[in-house]
Amino acid sequence: MTGQAFPLVEVTRGPIVESVHHGSLAIAQPDGKIVFSAGDIGCPVFLRSASKPFQILAFLEAGGCDHYGLTTQEIAVMCASHSGTDEHVRVLEKLQAKIGITESMLQCGVHAPYHSATAREKAMKGEAFHSNQNDCSGKHSAMLAFAKMIGAPMDNYLDPAHPVQQAMLRTFAEMCRVPVDTVELGTDGCSAPVFAAPLAASAGAYARLCQPETLAAARAQACRLITGAMQDHPFMIGGPQRFDTDVMGAAGDRLVTKIGAEGFHGIGVMPGKAGRFSTSLGITIKISDGDLLLRAGCVAALAVLKELRIFIEDPISALAEYDRRPVKNWRGTAIGEIRPTRELLQALKQALA
Repeated sequence: MTGQAFPLVEVTRGPIVESVHHGSLAIAQPDGKIVFSAGDIGCPVFLRSASKPFQILAFLEAGGCDHYGLTTQEIAVMCASHSGTDEHVRVLEKLQAKIGITESMLQCGVHAPYHSATAREKAMKGEAFHSNQNDCSGKHSAMLAFAKMIGAPMDNYLDPAHPVQQAMLRTFAEMCRVPVDTVELGTDGCSAPVFAAPLAASAGAYARLCQPETLAAARAQACRLITGAMQDHPFMIGGPQRFDTDVMGAAGDRLVTKIGAEGFHGIGVMPGKAGRFSTSLGITIKISDGDLLLRAGCVAALAVLKELRIFIEDPISALAEYDRRPVKNWRGTAIGEIRPTRELLQALKQALA
């Protein structure tokens, strides 16, 4: 990232701040108005997996739900970065049978399930990991379904020039309200094209996803399918001990959230569920150092959600592992703390009170 990043989260050791995670944060309304910003919200950053709801939006808007008779659970796993549990795999296998594709057609690659207990069990049994355990297998299944539905080639569905990828790119750009030729393209870990946009634009896109009344009827209905599916099936979006799953479980119908690699968070708050705001809100966060341990972005996100009074009850017990919390040594002794910076808390209070 370029520009001036903002101190979002700090880690102490004893009385000293030992480390600081800088980054940028934007909160937008559906009309694009920015109600809070910190850092550089104009620099394009990759959403990584946080773009999945918008990629799936293109498929659903084109009629994918009715064409295949999709369930909300299947729509949720298409938007997911799932943990590769047996439950996720069962849903994917039923989805692929319904579409008329096979797991072997997925081009996402293979990695160990994110759910460590599942990975250990498979390894102990001598079972090889497979593509449906890849966290992006739902998205790839949707891409293949889209290609099959429109009669496009299925062997090169990841080519950026493929009709499926072009439709997803256009939909993403339109939801962000940026010209399509300004969206920077990269290649994600699952080999699919991935999009970059300024935080201000992607925050607006998340707000529109949650309040789509000004969008065309087919797109608005597809937005409602996505947010409803994510809220109804948060386990499909992540899995055990995953931020997206646990936050949506604690918040109920108040928000959707989708984390992306390298320190990106995308959150959409439903209309009338955030403090004094009657509209929906989109929240996007980028941790500049990539947040490889996933310790900073979650803390910053919860600081925002608590200031917006999203939670009806105190979420500390359910979300303690993602919130402000002690840092412990190998003996389990608390020797510091990870917490939102005073600068972030003060800025949020001034802007959102």
